[in-house]
Amino acid sequence: MLKIKENIEPEELEKFKFKHYPNGYFKKVYLANEDDDCVCYRIFNDRTIQITRLDGELDNTLYDLIKADLVEKV
Repeated sequence: MLKIKENIEPEELEKFKFKHYPNGYFKKVYLANEDDDCVCYRIFNDRTIQITRLDGELDNTLYDLIKADLVEKV
């Protein structure tokens, strides 16, 4: 399981275009390919990350979070 590190302020996610909601942060990405694929990222208040793909592809969001050293494996 992946989660956002404890020492990271949740507002840092807004730099990656996540929107704040009462139960965490959310981001929906349309890939604009011929199948109009969509990826949904949900980060809960306990900092766990849930990724839902409506088709097979991912965008760069997860890679960008890992590269920025915001994610840890638990």
